[in-house]
Amino acid sequence: MTVSWEELGWERLADGVGRCRLPGWDCTAGLVLGADAALMVDTGSSLAEGARLREAARRLTGRRVTHLALTHPHFDHVFGAAAFPDAEVYGAVGTDALFAPGGQGREALRADAVAEGLDARPAREAAEALVAVRHEVRGEHWLGLGGGRRVLLADVGPGHTGQDLAVLVPGSPDVLFCGDLVEESGEPQAGPDAVPACWPAALDRLLRLGGDDALYVPGHGAVVDAAFVRAQRDALAARFGVSR
Repeated sequence: MTVSWEELGWERLADGVGRCRLPGWDCTAGLVLGADAALMVDTGSSLAEGARLREAARRLTGRRVTHLALTHPHFDHVFGAAAFPDAEVYGAVGTDALFAPGGQGREALRADAVAEGLDARPAREAAEALVAVRHEVRGEHWLGLGGGRRVLLADVGPGHTGQDLAVLVPGSPDVLFCGDLVEESGEPQAGPDAVPACWPAALDRLLRLGGDDALYVPGHGAVVDAAFVRAQRDALAARFGVSR
């Protein structure tokens, strides 16, 4: 027996599209349902959190998640990915190299997770279990989920990181998952892997994808509109000294 978005504490955004705000880092995870497949957008900050997302999707649909889209390679968005062992995994070009076994990318993610407050053991377990990103998106890629539902995966970075992927779900309204290119609950965070000079242009690409009427889903915080994204683009340009 399936349940509603609201019964699970999720926010319904459009027909077959919802998201939740995970505890701790207030990170967004999204779910897009088609007739034949289900796409999870980001997977939380640990294997346990990923397992809870997997169970929520099962309760909503009675089916398993078939596809994952990882908006960018930060631990709070990707450390739950191994909880979906049979899913097809998508990320922006360059993501898979960061997840390579024994590589510095895994160690950097583990160290960042611990520095941000994740216990050492789950951080290590999640880093060691990171999945291969078999489908790297360069430019744009349409993904069919059945029943006429198609989503657009777009490599819109660099900006927040060198590998920023947006997920556009056409509908009424259009829904655009932005990852941490957009943040509502605080000032956008620019770590050592950010590319500040390119970040405002990445937001311009988001605005072209979503247009004036889309719902823009940030990586952290409440859903926003195009005006908010424009204001954040201008603020970032001023913050980083990027001429427009």
